[in-house]
Amino acid sequence: MNNIIIYSTPTCVYCKMAKEYFKTKGVEFTEHNVAEDDAAREDMLKKSGQMGVPVIDINGTIIVGFNKPEVEAALR
Repeated sequence: MNNIIIYSTPTCVYCKMAKEYFKTKGVEFTEHNVAEDDAAREDMLKKSGQMGVPVIDINGTIIVGFNKPEVEAALR
């Protein structure tokens, strides 16, 4: 079982692509809207050092942006 967190914003196209990817694969994830959730934004910054979204945390592996090959490798 994977523990997946996606830090996103409502207007982010790549965030939508990442979420759709996980949905089509049947992979569950937790989403945090960093535009509204200050604590999640701080958590994202601590993990990634980045303000850009999406930031995807797969079992502690941090991926900045929707990099499909990195996501697939982290899911293995």
